[in-house]
Amino acid sequence: MRWAGHVARMGEERVVYRVLVRKPEGRRPLGRPRRRWVDNIMMDLQEMGCGYMDWIGLAQDRDRWRTLVSAVMNLRVSVKCGEFLD
Repeated sequence: MRWAGHVARMGEERVVYRVLVRKPEGRRPLGRPRRRWVDNIMMDLQEMGCGYMDWIGLAQDRDRWRTLVSAVMNLRVSVKCGEFLD
């Protein structure tokens, strides 16, 4: 998530940004579509209850993005610890 915020602030002309947000071109193989980095970010936001948020716009504000990233990371740690204790 921290890396995604860094890339979102780079700008659309950078290759890394285009790789992160664009859909792959060409034909896909049969089966379930592969998960992209953006899909993982959207899944993390949905776990937080912010599924329909403009995350690229939010990443422009570093303080708010840092708060969101720390909340997501704390959620992941608590879930992993809960699975470990069961």
